[in-house]
Amino acid sequence: MMLRLIFLVALAGFSRASDVLEYTDDDFETRIGSHDLILVEFFAPWCGHCKRLAPEYEAAATRLKGIVPLAKVDCTANSNVCSKYGVSGYPTLKIFRDGEESGPYDGPRSADGIVSFLKKQAGPASVELKTEADFEKFIADKDASVIGFFADDRSTAQAEFQKAASNLRDNYRFAHTNSEDLLKSNNIDEEGVILFRPQRLNNKFEDSSVKFSEDKFTSNKIKRFIQDNIFGICPHMTDDNKDQLRGKDLLVAYYDVDYDKNPKGSNYWRNRVMKVAKSFLDQGKKLNFAVANKNQFNHEVSEFGLEASSELPVVAIRTAKGDKYVMSEEFSRDGKALERFLQDYFDGKLKRYLKSEPIPENNDGPVKVVVAENFDAIVNDDSKDVLIEFYAPWCGHCKNLEPKYNELGEKVRTIGLPAKASFLHRLQKSRK
Repeated sequence: MMLRLIFLVALAGFSRASDVLEYTDDDFETRIGSHDLILVEFFAPWCGHCKRLAPEYEAAATRLKGIVPLAKVDCTANSNVCSKYGVSGYPTLKIFRDGEESGPYDGPRSADGIVSFLKKQAGPASVELKTEADFEKFIADKDASVIGFFADDRSTAQAEFQKAASNLRDNYRFAHTNSEDLLKSNNIDEEGVILFRPQRLNNKFEDSSVKFSEDKFTSNKIKRFIQDNIFGICPHMTDDNKDQLRGKDLLVAYYDVDYDKNPKGSNYWRNRVMKVAKSFLDQGKKLNFAVANKNQFNHEVSEFGLEASSELPVVAIRTAKGDKYVMSEEFSRDGKALERFLQDYFDGKLKRYLKSEPIPENNDGPVKVVVAENFDAIVNDDSKDVLIEFYAPWCGHCKNLEPKYNELGEKVRTIGLPAKASFLHRLQKSRK
C-alpha cells in the first residue's frame, strides 16, 4: 500500500511537470538563440504579481507547446542576465526573436491573452491562403480577419499590405492570397483588401465584411481602414482587445456574454444595444459601443457602483477624459430605457457618476472635510487658495499629523486672511 502511495505521489509530480523553460546566467545566451520566437518572464519568487501570473503563464506554456516556447529567469539567483536586459521590476516580460530582444510584452497577463498574442506573433505577419478550405478556416476564427487578394504576388499593393500586416500583427489577424479562384469568389479583379468580422458577431445592422475602397494601396491607408472598421458598431470587449477600445468615449453593456456556451443569448442583448446604437450613430452622434461579460469585468461593474445580479444588462459610459455615467433605469427589452439614457447623455442632461461618501451635514470646523461629491465646489473654487491633505484613516503618519493640521487650520481661520482666504481641507483616500 505504501509503495503504491509513493508511486501515485511520484506520478502526480511527473504530471505537473512545467512546460515553462528555466534559464540562468550560465545558459541564457546559449539557449535563447535556439528559438525563432520566445517569451521570457524575469521574476522574483517573493513578488506577489509574479505569484498571480504563475498559473496563467504555466497554462499558456502548455497550450503553446510546439508553437511558441515560454521561459522564465529568477532574478534573485541570476542577477547578471536580468541586469543586462534592464529588468527593474517584477514581473518583466520580454519577447526575443532569434536570440535578440525584440521588445516588451505589453499584452494581457492571462493564459487566453498570452496565447492569443503569441499566436499572432508566431510565423509570418500574414498567412498565405491557397485554397477555399484555407480561406473558410481563417475567417471562422473568433477574431476579425483581414485578407489581401492579389493577382500578382510581386505587386506594390501586396508589398504595402505586408508592411501594414507587420506593423499591426500584435492586434489583428492577416492573410493574403494569389489564388485566382479566391479572387473570383470574393469579386476581386486584380487586387483588394477585405475585412471579415467574426462570424459569431454577424447581425442585420451592419455588413459582415468591409472592402477597402481607396484607389491607391499604401500601408498607412490600409492601417487606417482597418482601425476604422475592425470593431464595427458594437464589438465583444475581452481582455485581448480592451486596451484598443479604451481611451475613447465608450458605452459598455455588461451581462452574461458567453459566445462559447450561449452565443444565441449573447447576441440577443447585443442586438438590442446595436439597434439603439445605430439609430444614434445614423444621426451623426459620436460614441463607441461594446458588450462585455459582467463576471470577467466585475471590477469595472463595481467601479460604476452597479450590481449585475439579474440577466438584464447593466450599462455605463466612460469618456476619454475619465468621466463616468451610469444608466440607473432597468434595461428594457424594447431598448427604450437605453434610448432615453443615450438621449440624455447627448443632450448633456446626465449627472456624472462619482463614488463618494455623503457630504458631511456639519462641516464648519477649522479643517473642512471633502468628499468626491463636493470636491469641485470646494477645492476647485477659483476665489480661494486651498491646502488639501489626502489621507487614509489607517495610516499612522496621518494620525500623527491630524492634531497639528487641525491646529494650523484654527490659526489660519483666526488670523482672517484678506481677499483670497486660505482654507485647509482633508480628503479621505479609500483603500478600495
